[in-house]
Amino acid sequence: MGKVLVVDDKELMRDSVAAILSRKGHTVYTAPDARAALARVSDKRPECVVTDLQMPGMNGLELLEEIRRIDAELPVVFMTAFGSVETAVDAMRKGAHDYVTKPFSGDELAISVERALEHARLLRENQVLRAVATPQTRRAQTHRMIGSGSAMEELRAKLAPISGSHGTVLVTGESGTGKEVAARFIHENSPRASGPFLAINCAALSSSLLESELFGHEKGAFTGADRLRKGRFELADGGTLLLDEISEIPPDLQAKLLRVLQEKSFERVGSSIAQKADVRILATTNRDLAREVDTGRFRGDLFFRLNVLPIRMPALRERISDIQELAEHFLGLVSDREGGKRKRLSKDALAIFEGYNWPGNVRELQNLCERAAVLASSDLISPELVAPWLVAYTAGGAMQSMGTSVPSGGIAAKLSRPTANDVPIIETFAAAANALIGNSASTGDGTGIPSLVCDGALTLDEIERRSIVATLERNRGHRQKSAKALGIGVRTLGLKLKKWKEELLVPAEL
Repeated sequence: MGKVLVVDDKELMRDSVAAILSRKGHTVYTAPDARAALARVSDKRPECVVTDLQMPGMNGLELLEEIRRIDAELPVVFMTAFGSVETAVDAMRKGAHDYVTKPFSGDELAISVERALEHARLLRENQVLRAVATPQTRRAQTHRMIGSGSAMEELRAKLAPISGSHGTVLVTGESGTGKEVAARFIHENSPRASGPFLAINCAALSSSLLESELFGHEKGAFTGADRLRKGRFELADGGTLLLDEISEIPPDLQAKLLRVLQEKSFERVGSSIAQKADVRILATTNRDLAREVDTGRFRGDLFFRLNVLPIRMPALRERISDIQELAEHFLGLVSDREGGKRKRLSKDALAIFEGYNWPGNVRELQNLCERAAVLASSDLISPELVAPWLVAYTAGGAMQSMGTSVPSGGIAAKLSRPTANDVPIIETFAAAANALIGNSASTGDGTGIPSLVCDGALTLDEIERRSIVATLERNRGHRQKSAKALGIGVRTLGLKLKKWKEELLVPAEL
């Protein structure tokens, strides 16, 4: 069933057609002339138009041309007398979907309208699928909220009433915490679950491209606009639109987005005709939007429009008890994809994971689980396999995610003089890495921290070199395996080895 607009200047005919379609279960709007019909198209957003061909003032063909400017894919079915069949055929060449010849039966008209509605639905589904399949929105992740710890239980309790509403949601949290997963969870448990879910990364597109993606554009609106294109707001009609990284939207578009949220209407690029869309907005950001407002980088009125139902995603270091469950899930995904027996973390490897600070949050855990599942030589993932990766990340600035500030001396200075809160975490990583490298000396400063991290004379460059050598030794000099384990390219690894070969005494064949 769908929304149908019936246009005829004869009241008896108009009411008769409306009654036939209403009995078939359609929602029917009527208009006595073409001008009124155009207003109904913009206001009521019908899914099909049934119109008389011969009308005073603007006739059916002229109405068709105007409808094409508003919505090039809105199907139009003409009602025509026998003597005007040739004109109706000409109308189909110009974009009409079908015509029925007077006098016609109710079933004949209903079949034509149902075919037109089905055609429109298929076109829309195709556009939605294409939008979902763009690189900016294609994400290989599950929409399940995994974890049974207190932080996740509290999050689920907040998501339940939010999912059941139609209000705008602002999801905040650090990068990699699963903000889009939460957004999809909200949609799938909402009254709009049967409608489309579209997402767009606001940080990935320039201002002009983002405007076209959001609102669509008219044919000829700019160079390369060879056809009318609907934007995400139109395609998500009746569903949900996720604005990922909303803080990155350019200032000139913030005003236009505010208008959509306030008035539920927008204009395509190159058009002055207002379009309406029934869309629920979900937005995500890893920034403090209130601070962005204070600095003038984000509109305060837009922030308040978005921050109706706020949700904060907890960082992975706040839900350590969920790491085992998450790791098992990610390892299972790799096993299902690659085939073979599912691999699992050893107790010691899990202990290292649970002691890590996870600056990259759940996304980092997923990537490391996939890497370990591919590179592990047995079904049990050992601590020796994963420890060098974590040490490298720690040395690269993970301590900054612990809520302590990095001093002006740089990260190396911080690592050489750790705080009391840092010591247990650094000890865990450094001990595991030193066990691989054969370095178990302590600084002698009373902290008990191995010299890999805390020796004042040891630079980040040296930490990187030791990690690379340990990985090469573990992989018996195999460059591709070592580069993949380290998360760098083979060429990058080769350049580093060429630079360090004499100092490290790396065999020439490496």
